Amino acid sequence: MKKTMTYTPSHKMSELATVHFRILLVLSRFGIGLGFGEKTIAEVCKENNVDVATFLAVANMLVKDNEIPEEIIPNISPETLITYLQRSHEYFLEFRLPGIRQGLENVLTERKNDLNNAVLNYFDEYVEEVRKHMMYEETKVFPYIRELLEGKNNRKYNIDIFRRHHDQVEYRLKEFKQILIKYYPAKGSNELNNVLFDIFNCEYDLASHNQIENQLLIPSILELENKNRLRDEQTN
Repeated sequence: MKKTMTYTPSHKMSELATVHFRILLVLSRFGIGLGFGEKTIAEVCKENNVDVATFLAVANMLVKDNEIPEEIIPNISPETLITYLQRSHEYFLEFRLPGIRQGLENVLTERKNDLNNAVLNYFDEYVEEVRKHMMYEETKVFPYIRELLEGKNNRKYNIDIFRRHHDQVEYRLKEFKQILIKYYPAKGSNELNNVLFDIFNCEYDLASHNQIENQLLIPSILELENKNRLRDEQTN
């Protein structure tokens, strides 16, 4: 098997986006538009006020699909990563999941029945679960991190609390996908297959989202907590 290369600031952004199409979503979540010509990753990131080390940490994690070396954690910008994750939340809640639901409605037969209702209800319950998961991060985790960046310490909360309760929201979507494949009798297979394809992609994207939080966000915040703790010990 050909080994996937590790991208660096000097590689062309167009090369990264062309070879690895999933990077297109990463670009939008960092607020980077297309049309970068022959510019390098470093040049594009600088033009868009994006921390290049954080961008490369996310990009290399996704294209190599493996764990990130510990030595890059100190170079990650927590603020940049939070912005990326918040845009990811918007994508899932305002675009991706509503799009899948619309596709499900189009696939279901016109005549209402218990199976159709059960399919939609299951999906709606799942979306609400994802919403609660992401809103917890928006209202509790991200404000806590921003306080740390300001030098404040919250003795009632720490990132390890988040880590212990950080569930994998894509698992229930996997179950939903299996239910459709095994039990739903669709008249038009193309329409259902198209919805399933979207679900497969969403499942992958949610898993990658969790991987970024587990392998980049949490370790970087643990390090930030330790720095703040040492600073407080030295000043007291």
